[in-house]
Amino acid sequence: MRYRTLGDFQVSAIGLGAMPLSIEGRPSEQQAHATVHAALDAGVTLIDTADSYYAPDGEPGAGELLVARALAAYGGAADSVLVATKGGRGRTPDGGWTVDGDPGRLKQAAKNSLARLGVPAIGLYQLHKPDPAVPFADSLGALRELLDEGVIQFAGISNVDAEQIRLARRMLGEKLASVQNRYSPEVRDSEAELRLCAELGVAFLPWSPLGGISRSSLDGPSALGGDDGADRPYAAFHRVARAHGASPQQTALAWLLAKSPTVIPIPGASRPQSAAGSAAAADLVLSETELAELDATG
Repeated sequence: MRYRTLGDFQVSAIGLGAMPLSIEGRPSEQQAHATVHAALDAGVTLIDTADSYYAPDGEPGAGELLVARALAAYGGAADSVLVATKGGRGRTPDGGWTVDGDPGRLKQAAKNSLARLGVPAIGLYQLHKPDPAVPFADSLGALRELLDEGVIQFAGISNVDAEQIRLARRMLGEKLASVQNRYSPEVRDSEAELRLCAELGVAFLPWSPLGGISRSSLDGPSALGGDDGADRPYAAFHRVARAHGASPQQTALAWLLAKSPTVIPIPGASRPQSAAGSAAAADLVLSETELAELDATG
């Protein structure tokens, strides 16, 4: 496993997105724990969750409690694991998502998350999404107060544009540790934000980083036919994967890592094999020619 900087932390270059473990279609508790443990065994030291990662018929914070239980049940050392969580979103009974950036409610949500995670302070607390009904600066002000009160150690923002990143940097200074936006082979409209994070030295956490790549196994080499996946979307990822004896998903993660030293993908997983397979992508190094070919698919 390689490591990268997030705030004052050194974390694994590949994290674990814990969303699939606690929303609709979630695995059993036993399998969820096994998935977290497989990621830790593979060297993962960053787990990303949120208070809104729960099924519509469940309770807020279910995902945070699940991660806390999985870490407590781990047989090895987990002291170096950074659990990042988010606030500012919720669920509706029909499975939809809400947004709430009210400063007072955001601060209370962070304190509720702190209690569920059972830590002295939340290492990384992220505003899940800007609320169009609340001035962004007001939501950032709540993060600033949480930092000053010691409830959180570092702050992050998610689903934001470059102007919002610059405002967050002015308000939070070096305590702005991360930006979490969607970025993948399929969705690349956060290129400007990725570059800005590289300039500022802020970690960029691509969510849904495997978008556009077919769901073949993360466990080993890609099973491609004689056409090298030429009839598949994003066939270049399949061709490069075959050359390295890797999966297209691992190739996509390696491509993301090569974008900038500040990029830390957080692929989701609900099976131990998938978590371990994603983690292995940290050791896959692609050539400049291969990277150029993958860049050209967008």
